[in-house]
Amino acid sequence: MSIVFLNQVYLPIEEAKISPMDRGFLFGDSIYEVLPSYNGQIVGFEPHIVRLNKNISAVGIKLAWSHDAWLEICQTIIEKNGCGNLGIYLQVSRGADTKRSHAYTKDIDPTVFAFSFDIPPEQIASKLQVVPYRVAISLDLRWGRCQIKSNALLGNVMHFQEGRQKGLDETLLYNDRNELKEGSTCNVYIVKNGVVVTPPIDNHILPGVTRYILLDLLRKNDSIKVEERVILMDEVFSADEVWVTSSSKELVPVIEVDGRLIGNGQIGDVWLAAQKVYSAGKKDY
Repeated sequence: MSIVFLNQVYLPIEEAKISPMDRGFLFGDSIYEVLPSYNGQIVGFEPHIVRLNKNISAVGIKLAWSHDAWLEICQTIIEKNGCGNLGIYLQVSRGADTKRSHAYTKDIDPTVFAFSFDIPPEQIASKLQVVPYRVAISLDLRWGRCQIKSNALLGNVMHFQEGRQKGLDETLLYNDRNELKEGSTCNVYIVKNGVVVTPPIDNHILPGVTRYILLDLLRKNDSIKVEERVILMDEVFSADEVWVTSSSKELVPVIEVDGRLIGNGQIGDVWLAAQKVYSAGKKDY
């Protein structure tokens, strides 16, 4: 039986109840985070909570919990659910109001919810063990504040489903200037002549924690050059390698985009080197 956290109480998930008047339910008026943990050790706790608190403040939800408070919740959820390989889901909605209105009052108490779910084991730096992706592409039709990790994910859901309906693993998104932005659930990178390139953060790209850790580690390691710049879709198709990253996936090589093989259609050597660097250093964050 899964144990969850809801408004200062730990209880079985079957007993957790949230009001249908909660603005998270009615409007997607809420912020969330997903933190990976392996055998009880959380990866990227600090940057995840920094982003969570930043986004809570950005949308004007009145909640100012310390990092220690969040850490206690995460650790308790892990302990009560048997450690293992768990994703820790944290959600803060603006709370339940007395009526449905686009405008919100300032005296609503936020709803705080946390639970865990199984995630795959840690990625191993091995071309033989990683399962590469094949992905679709689509014009980005989401809203213009994708840098905020909001639960209002209908645009992402529909883009992700586009790929799934084609039997693919993900959908990469580009704007009306033919610039690569991100995947529907992940950040994206290309490799050309040994250089790792990823789009710079803007309001159409979520500042991913795995992205942050990976780029920081690669720059410190200094064995693989990194660039943050605009990437045109033509560069994606002519890339030597393409990858995607997220907290629950780590680094995943992409061997086919929109039906076209990337490079020689095999998992690349730069991915292998980068995964080794990430695996060695990720638990320092």
